[in-house]
Amino acid sequence: MPTFESCRRSVYGFIMAGGVGTRLWPRSRKATPKQFLDLIGPRTMLQEAHRRLQPLIPAERILISTGREHVSLVRDQLSAAGAEKVLAEPDGRGTAPAIGLGALQVRARDPDGIMVVVTADHYIADVPAFQRALRAAVEVAASGRLVTLGIEPTFPSTGYGYIQRGERLGSVEGLDVYHVERFTEKPDPAAAQAFLDSGAYSWNSGMFVWRASTILAEFERQMPALYAQLREIEAALGTEDEGTVLERVWAGVAKETIDYGIMEHAAGVAVLPVQIGWNDIGSWQTLMGLLDADEEGNVVTGDAVTLDTHDTLIYSPDRLVATIGLEGLIVVDTGDALLICRKEASQRVREVVDALRAQGREDLL
Repeated sequence: MPTFESCRRSVYGFIMAGGVGTRLWPRSRKATPKQFLDLIGPRTMLQEAHRRLQPLIPAERILISTGREHVSLVRDQLSAAGAEKVLAEPDGRGTAPAIGLGALQVRARDPDGIMVVVTADHYIADVPAFQRALRAAVEVAASGRLVTLGIEPTFPSTGYGYIQRGERLGSVEGLDVYHVERFTEKPDPAAAQAFLDSGAYSWNSGMFVWRASTILAEFERQMPALYAQLREIEAALGTEDEGTVLERVWAGVAKETIDYGIMEHAAGVAVLPVQIGWNDIGSWQTLMGLLDADEEGNVVTGDAVTLDTHDTLIYSPDRLVATIGLEGLIVVDTGDALLICRKEASQRVREVVDALRAQGREDLL
C-alpha cells in the first residue's frame, strides 16, 4: 500500500462551504451562514477547516466550494491563509454535484489526484487525531477504495447517518480499516438504539477521501445523467466559455446528496472509525455543549446580568440582557431579532426560518 508521503504531492483538499445553517438563526443568515461565523474561538469555522488541512496539504491545493453569493466572503476570510481556488456554484444542488465539480478540477490538475473532502461547518476537538486519520485514509484511497471517516456514536441519534462495519481490512497508521456493509440515513429511534447497542456502526461524518478518478467512475456508473453534465462542464474548463457553460448546465442539474446518490450503492467502500472530538454543531443546544460555562452552567457572550439563572446560553454582543429565574434556555439577541427557546426545542429554530420565509420576511433571513 502506498504511504502518505509517497502520495503527498497528489493530495488535494476540498472544503464544502455551502449551506445556510438555519438552526443557528438568528446569527446564521443567508448572507453569513454558520460556516462563516466565529462560533467557537477567534476564527470562523471555515478558517478552522482550512487551517486543519494545511499541515498536510498546501494552500494552493485546497479548493473551496461555495455558493456564488459567498465567493468574496470566502476570499476575504482565507486571504491570509493563501487560498487560491474557490469554486462558485450558481445554485445549491447538494453534495453530489458539488463533489463532482470538485473532482473535475482535481482530475484536470492531476489525473491521479486524491481528494480529501471535508465540510466547513464541523467542529473537531482533536486536530492531531484528525490529521492522523486523513493520512491513513489517503493511503487506503490510493489503492482505489472510497474511504469515509466514521465517528463512534455516543447516543442513539436519529439526525445522523450510520455506517455498518463489515470485514476488517487491516490497520493503517494504527487505525483499523473496515469494509462498509451499508449506509443507513437518519434511522428511527428504535433502529438508532439497535445500531448503538450492536457496536458495529459508526456515525457518517460526511468526510471522505478518494481518487478523483475513482469517484468520477462511480458517478458514471450510478448517476449517468449527472456524469454527462459534468463531462460537458469539464470540456469547457479553462476556456472563455467556462462560466457560461457552467451556468447553463447547472440549471438542469438535479439535487442529490453524495450519500444517497453514490455511497449507498458504491463498490469498494472502506471506513476508518475515529475518535476526533467531532461535532457538526447542528443547533444552539449542541453549540452550548462545546462552549465554556460559568459555575451556574451559563454560557454568556456579550453583556449580561444573570440572577438565579442556570444552564442558559445568552448571546448579546450589542446590548445588555438581564435574566431572572431562568433555567435551560437559549437567548440570542442580534439587534434586529431575538430568539428565546428551551434548549431542547432548539432543533425547531428551522421552523422559525420557514415561518419568516412564508411571511416574506427576507430581511430577517
